[in-house]
Amino acid sequence: MFHYLKFCLFHLLTLPFIAGITLGGYWMALGLLTILLLVVFGDVLLGDDTTEPDYRMPWLLNGLLYSSLLFILLISAALLWSVADTDLFGYGQRVQQITGYNALAAREANQWWHFVPVWLGAGLLIALVGTVPAHELTHRTGNWRAMLTGRWLLAFSFDASFAIEHVYGHHRYVGTLQDPATAPRGRTVYQHILHSTVAGNRSAWRIEAQRLSRQQHSRFGIDNRVLRGAAMSLLLCLLAALLAGGAGLLLFCLSAMLAKAVLEVVNYIEHYGIERAVNEPVRPYHSWNSKKRVSSWASFNLTRHSHHHARAQLPFYKLKACPDAPDLPTGYLGSMLLALIPSLWFRLMAPKLRQWDKCYGNHKASAS
Repeated sequence: MFHYLKFCLFHLLTLPFIAGITLGGYWMALGLLTILLLVVFGDVLLGDDTTEPDYRMPWLLNGLLYSSLLFILLISAALLWSVADTDLFGYGQRVQQITGYNALAAREANQWWHFVPVWLGAGLLIALVGTVPAHELTHRTGNWRAMLTGRWLLAFSFDASFAIEHVYGHHRYVGTLQDPATAPRGRTVYQHILHSTVAGNRSAWRIEAQRLSRQQHSRFGIDNRVLRGAAMSLLLCLLAALLAGGAGLLLFCLSAMLAKAVLEVVNYIEHYGIERAVNEPVRPYHSWNSKKRVSSWASFNLTRHSHHHARAQLPFYKLKACPDAPDLPTGYLGSMLLALIPSLWFRLMAPKLRQWDKCYGNHKASAS
């Protein structure tokens, strides 16, 4: 049963975030600190996870995926409550009735700097609880429930078009110059966030326009999934403004944009510097992999990215560890933090890229 329960980790990470907002003041950093300490140091201390269990109750794992929509709603509700003029949903009153703690008074005493770790934690959690399960669900293109749930999860990071570009663009062109999500050598993560966001949305629009043209539908009609995705995010913004006013709208939008940036940082570390010829088959060595235990548990095996790109239609619980795939310096969150310091990132990745060229560079040359 442990092999099922371990994928609940990302659900549990929402609890200290909500608790910190409830307690107010310096406690509002609790969610962010828990994520950083648990995931980064957990990867260092607990090592690798190369187990490949035979999951005979996949419905339990699928239930965890779908339940992420409930948790991202809880995260958003707590976020909006923290800046609302009213006791949104009567939450503060209920907390006082149950525990005796005056959460409303604590909220009134909050200063602007207390919201910096809330914003950072919310951006990480929306990416973790929203984008990661959505990535898995939107690969299930034949399942309308999975696609609908996945696109709503992505709407919380203003990125419903990811379901189009990632599946039909990124997986086709990964490692090539045509792929917005693959960062060439020497590009910083900050440059990549901007480039991949702009180019990725252009790619999604182009892919959708081609689909609509084949089906003889208007680009600007209700059948356009890019426009429908934008409308979903706009609806969430309107709800945020109605529930918590201008402050709620601002905090929600900033958190959503940060979550989108987090996704692009993940793309950056997953594919940095790897090169593939367009006509070369996608192999496990065309993505950076990580076998770190806690990162794997917290991301539905997204860390097993090498096998995911080689077999994109496999559900996350069937992905293999690929021990021979090229490895990141550490787990996902640790590698993301390293990438935020470009000089350090380039220094760490240089020998890994030299090794990659030595082992796999000749495949690209022969395919060209």
